[in-house]
Amino acid sequence: MAAVTAVAALPDEWIKSWEKSGKSEFLQLCRSLSENKSHDNVTLRGIQQVLYELAYHVVKGNLKHDQASNVLSDVIEFRDDMPSILADVFCILDIETSCLEEKSKRDQFMQLVLACLYLVSDTILKERLDPETLESLGLIKQSQQFNQKSVKIKTKLFYKQQKFNLLREENEGYAKLIAELGQDLSGNITSELILENIKSLIGCFNLDPNRVLDIILEVYECRPEYDEFFVPLIESYMYMCEPQTLCHILGFKFKFYQEPNGETPVSLYRVAAVLLQHNLIDLEDLYVHLLPADNTILEEHKREIGEVKQIVRKLTMVVSSSEKTEEKEKENEKEEEKMEKPPDNQKLGLLEVMLKIGDWQHAQSIMDQMPPFYATSHKPIAVALCQLLHLMIEPLYRRVGVPKGAKGTPIPPLQNKRAPKQVESFEDLRKEVFNMLCYLGPHLSHDPILFAKVVRLGKAFMKEYQSDGNKQEDKEKMEVLFSCLLSITDQVLLPSLTLMDCNACMSEELWGMFKTFPYQYRYRLYGQWKNETYNSHPLLVKVKAQTIDRAKYIMKRLTKENVKPSGRQIGKLSHSNPTILFDYILSQIQKYDNLITPVVDSLKYLTSLNYDVLAYCIIEALANPEKERMKHDDTTISSWLQSLASFCGAVFRKYPIELAGLLQYVANQLKAGKSFDLLILKEVVQKMAGIEITEEMTMEQLEAMTGGEQLKAEGGYFGQIRNTKKSSQRLKDALLDHDLALPLCLLMAQQRNGVIFQEGGEKHLKLVGKLYDQCHDTLVQFGGFLASNLSTEDYIKRVPSIDVLCNEFHTPHDAAFFLSRPMYAHHISSKYDELKKAEKGNKQQQKVHKYITSCELVMAPVHEAVISLHLPKVWDDISPQFYATFWSLTMYDLAVPHSSYKREVNKLKVQMKAIDDNQEMPPNKKKKEKERCTALQDKLLEEEKKQSEHIERVLQRLKLEKDNWLLAKSTKNETITKFLQLCIFPRCIFSAIDAVYCACFVELVHQQKTPNFSTLLCYDRVFSDIIYTVASCTENEASRYGRFLCCMLKTVTQWHNSRAIYEKDCGNYPGFLTILRATGSDGGNKADQLDYENFRHVVHKWHYKLTKASVHCLETGEYTHIRNILIVLTKILPWYPKVVNLGQALEKRVHKICQEEKEKRPDLYALAMGYSGQLKSRKQSMVPENDFHQKDQPTRNAVPTTVQNGPGGAGLPPSLTVNAAKLEESTAEETDKLKEKSQGAVKVINKAANATPKVTASNGNSASNSKVIKEKEDKEKCGKEKDKEKKEKTPAATPEAKTLGKDGKEKPKEDRANKEDKARDTKEKTPKSDKEKEKAKREEKSSKDEKSKIIVTNAESKSMAEKEREKEPSREKDVTKDMKSKENIRGGGGGGGEKVPVAGSLKSPVPRSEASDSEREQKRRKVDTHSSPSHSSTVKDNLIELKDSSAKHYINHSAPTLSKSKEREVEKKDLDKSRERSREREKKDEKERKERKRDHSNSDREVPQDSTKRRKEENGTTGSSKHSKSESPSDSPCSNEKEKNKSKSSSKEKGDSIKVEKMEKSSSASKKESRHDKEKTEKKDKRDSTGGKEEKKHHKSSDKHR
Repeated sequence: MAAVTAVAALPDEWIKSWEKSGKSEFLQLCRSLSENKSHDNVTLRGIQQVLYELAYHVVKGNLKHDQASNVLSDVIEFRDDMPSILADVFCILDIETSCLEEKSKRDQFMQLVLACLYLVSDTILKERLDPETLESLGLIKQSQQFNQKSVKIKTKLFYKQQKFNLLREENEGYAKLIAELGQDLSGNITSELILENIKSLIGCFNLDPNRVLDIILEVYECRPEYDEFFVPLIESYMYMCEPQTLCHILGFKFKFYQEPNGETPVSLYRVAAVLLQHNLIDLEDLYVHLLPADNTILEEHKREIGEVKQIVRKLTMVVSSSEKTEEKEKENEKEEEKMEKPPDNQKLGLLEVMLKIGDWQHAQSIMDQMPPFYATSHKPIAVALCQLLHLMIEPLYRRVGVPKGAKGTPIPPLQNKRAPKQVESFEDLRKEVFNMLCYLGPHLSHDPILFAKVVRLGKAFMKEYQSDGNKQEDKEKMEVLFSCLLSITDQVLLPSLTLMDCNACMSEELWGMFKTFPYQYRYRLYGQWKNETYNSHPLLVKVKAQTIDRAKYIMKRLTKENVKPSGRQIGKLSHSNPTILFDYILSQIQKYDNLITPVVDSLKYLTSLNYDVLAYCIIEALANPEKERMKHDDTTISSWLQSLASFCGAVFRKYPIELAGLLQYVANQLKAGKSFDLLILKEVVQKMAGIEITEEMTMEQLEAMTGGEQLKAEGGYFGQIRNTKKSSQRLKDALLDHDLALPLCLLMAQQRNGVIFQEGGEKHLKLVGKLYDQCHDTLVQFGGFLASNLSTEDYIKRVPSIDVLCNEFHTPHDAAFFLSRPMYAHHISSKYDELKKAEKGNKQQQKVHKYITSCELVMAPVHEAVISLHLPKVWDDISPQFYATFWSLTMYDLAVPHSSYKREVNKLKVQMKAIDDNQEMPPNKKKKEKERCTALQDKLLEEEKKQSEHIERVLQRLKLEKDNWLLAKSTKNETITKFLQLCIFPRCIFSAIDAVYCACFVELVHQQKTPNFSTLLCYDRVFSDIIYTVASCTENEASRYGRFLCCMLKTVTQWHNSRAIYEKDCGNYPGFLTILRATGSDGGNKADQLDYENFRHVVHKWHYKLTKASVHCLETGEYTHIRNILIVLTKILPWYPKVVNLGQALEKRVHKICQEEKEKRPDLYALAMGYSGQLKSRKQSMVPENDFHQKDQPTRNAVPTTVQNGPGGAGLPPSLTVNAAKLEESTAEETDKLKEKSQGAVKVINKAANATPKVTASNGNSASNSKVIKEKEDKEKCGKEKDKEKKEKTPAATPEAKTLGKDGKEKPKEDRANKEDKARDTKEKTPKSDKEKEKAKREEKSSKDEKSKIIVTNAESKSMAEKEREKEPSREKDVTKDMKSKENIRGGGGGGGEKVPVAGSLKSPVPRSEASDSEREQKRRKVDTHSSPSHSSTVKDNLIELKDSSAKHYINHSAPTLSKSKEREVEKKDLDKSRERSREREKKDEKERKERKRDHSNSDREVPQDSTKRRKEENGTTGSSKHSKSESPSDSPCSNEKEKNKSKSSSKEKGDSIKVEKMEKSSSASKKESRHDKEKTEKKDKRDSTGGKEEKKHHKSSDKHR
């Protein structure tokens, strides 16, 4: 390798032309290298390389050795050390050539060295070259002799000791030496003087200098106070000795004490330490002389850890008694072994003294050699280090750390100048002291005073750190300091606290500093302390095990009875090891929730720090990822979580624990889309603020909740809300300080939907409902807390406007208004107060005016804001003002709960009486209690008065507003839809009070006589279709919805029970108009109002609807349907069921549920059993249907009035809406064939007339004819337009359909019995309708004929009624009523056919003009009096058949009046137009009918022959063919009805003559009777033949539902 590099640096050209130019080039290179003195090593290497290359060329034979020696003689002069460099080169080449086999190269090398001998001295060559080479060069005679000689010299130099002859030494010299060193040194004696004397003594008495040094050290040991004399003496003496001597002498001294029971004296340690501190010896040199060796120390440390683990294992193991005795014996043996004391640990002894004299540098390097905290785990060292720290922090502590009023003992500094300097600033503290503290670690526990000082310094630093006046540079320094302080806390302070023996003062002292840290830092420290610190040191591991053992002992014995002593024990244990203790306590609480109360009570002896640690431990337990938050069935929240939540609430309420961390944890969980932990927030708010959220509130409590704050506190909650002032203030402060109030509200509001759509994906529906309820309840509870506890300014500052809440934060509207509502109330009251102050006027009128002004000022921006919440078309029906008013008011604004106030005042009076009667109570306490009660009483009365005045003002405001509330630009039906959809339904399930509020608000809107508001329609929509609303509720929502229905039913029942109340509350009110005129027309007259009897029918219909919906839900088998309907039914029990047969139907279904669910779903079983029991107890209060409403009602009322503004017609009496719903039902599956539906309406109306016993009973000469005529005329008049509209619009779009839209959809699924009945009815009715149509044609010819026919039919109906009376004596009363009502029919223009236009207009949502309305009205009135005689004859049979379904078909009516002459004129015109159209249709229908007849010829045969004969006799052949069609079992219900509809119009022509004859003959009684009998048998036949078909229908509908 060397050769290669040489060639590279010395070109071959130079060697080849050496004499010419090579030599000069070489010299030039050497000169330049020699002159470059900047990089010494590099230069030297360059010269060596060049010389090596030259010599190598000689060895290779490229250059002659004389040429080389010549040039080298020139080069030698360039540097002084050139000969030495050349000798090095020869040395390398000597080694290289000696290894080579080529002898020639070795010879060349020898010749070169010989030639250069004059350049390098012999001495240098003898140093560098091999003895053999030297011999061959002739520099030495024999290499062997040379080697021996060098060995001898080395031995003499290094191994021979210089012995002093002891015989020559004289003892006197040593005596004098000791006297010299032991004299009094206080005078002018210096170390220099003494040193001279010692030298003289050594010389004079031939003393051994090493022994003299040893004696000096001995004397120094005995006189340690003379450091300043001995240290310089030894230092100057050492100049005469070898440097290692002193170290060896000290080493021998230490060695002397390394016997098994030897004890090294402290004085020796001290001397060694002082000499080390003054650098007279090196620590490394002395360290090797000390025992034990480092590896021994390491092994001992490992053994200690092993022992500790063994102890821990023993503590955690369950050991039998026999094993225990064996263990004790083993322990005794071990202790005996320990008694043989090992030799001192000299390293630790030296370390201790170093710390005492302040030699931190050397002490630190000794500690670094050992395992961490090994040194300080020895108490003397820890104490010594603590003492040093005291000294160091003294000046800074005196300046900033001493508490006010405390003096403290000042500590004088060390006299040692080499000791570390004391700290004056926090920066010095970080650089000097913190490092020392880290070495001390948990063993700061040995010095509580130092612990307190360090903590106080930390407190002082935090004060400075938190002040704002620092510069940027200072801030950066402060940040570094702060992080160092946190590290010290983590590594030193908390572990030290663990090892202190229950020192509560230290815990409080530490809290003084901790409370200045943000909770995030504190919790991090607690986390490290709990999970890591305890494993860092054997002692801490042991302490942890002991703490758990002790905690188990205490917890086993903790009961309610021994709370105090156990509490004290817990307190003691918690001062030092709170994390371990609380972790164990919480684990027990999670298992046994009956421990919660005693544990909470026993925690009263904790320090502030411990409470804070408890808060952390709770959060850590909650966040434990290993724990499942659901039970195994996945339908309920785990009990451990419920226990923890309950414990949280109790503990945070009772003790002053900081809440910020817990609240932030809940917020973070919500952010992450997890709502389980809301349980904690719910409990905390409930316990701390006393705000309960429960669905089990009694009506009395609910009523109390509608009053002021005082009434709420006294009567609104289950538990008495006392002493929550402080705790609720703490909760409020925590929320405001950390800005968590609004974020928590918004997160909860958003999470409600999150529960369903994100969180609830895989979860059981029951659990999702529970979580949703929990989320919602907590929101309501939390919002209530904020509203009642935050000041107006705080609240307004935090809650943004309604549009921001909804549009930016995506808060659901109900929640957004819930949060904003208190703000509006605050705003209005503050504005009102301002206006009152501005103008001093006490008149009530002025006050009201000011109140209204303040409302307008506050609410105007809200009205603007709400517009953005919904689509523009919403505001066509309801105004933003109405919407905002509804959402901004509360029950407090609507009604004063006088009874609640009275109840609470009476309670207080009883209390005061009890206090008076109590003899044992001391007088002063009596006085106090009485004063409290009196004050409360006064407060309540004052509050009641205040609320009454407030409500007066609110009602005045609403009176002014009401005219602009409901715009009804489309229809009243649409208005009610919007009102229910956007206002009532979202709010009635928001909270129990809101449910009551919604019911009250509806009543209020009614009482205010609000324009365009149909109370009747509103109630109808609420009661008629509850299935979907019930099914979509959660458990708690169902409970609230039940409350809402209960309050609505209460109002309705009050009206139903008393005619006087009804007339007073509803008589003249626009909400009970049954003719809903187009907007803008004047209100109706008295005849348009729904009268009392009809109202009772309507109420029965509602009860029937509720029953039907309930039965449907109970029969679904769906968990939620059954549970929710049972909850709703339980809530509405006071007012429903009132009718015996409805109650029985319910009872039967509920009994069935009880049987089915007993084993499968116990929770449903429990609900059903509960309801069943309550229902039975109410049986005696139920009434028969006849008592509930007058079953056989007068004809005038049998058929409801027309709806004059078309689609708005939905608002008319429910009977109409029933028909509408029926129409939808009968054609539910044929939306595409709407044309046929328009004709089907006739059938529907007849069905209604026939199905209802009341109607048929009274309808002997009532309106089936007139219905048909009107139906036909209406159809013909607006046939084409309607057909078009019908095609465009589905039935659901119709207002009437909407009125009971849901109901309409449900019917096919639900009301199977009704379906069967309807099918039968329609079969009977179709022939009649044909006759009637034919009759209508004839009547069109002349008005005279019409009149005569009216008279005839009336007479006929009378005779029919008489015969009926003979047959059915029981119904005499009903018929006499009919007779009386006939006059009314003629006078009032009976409303028989007024159902028809409704059916016709079902599909047309566009309001018709008033003119066309009036025409229709006139037409109806004219034709109303015609009736079908055959109609009434079906009554008796129908009664039995249709008892169940009857409730649905009550028909209500109030007759309109118009002059007869006008009616006739209008009618004639209409009839002319309609004739042409009807003829064309009839031709088409005829063709279709014939074709169908052929198809169904088979089914004709199936009809019993005798029944068909009878039908032929009565109705003509067309009737029988029609019946046979409908009876075909293979037909679907859908096709049957279509065919019936079509066949009606087509059969008109054929049936003409038959009908006329029948009408004339019908007056004869005998014929009527026989026909009645025939119809009876005919009916039976039909039932038989259609039974199978009806069953099929039944199955189909139920399948569809499933």
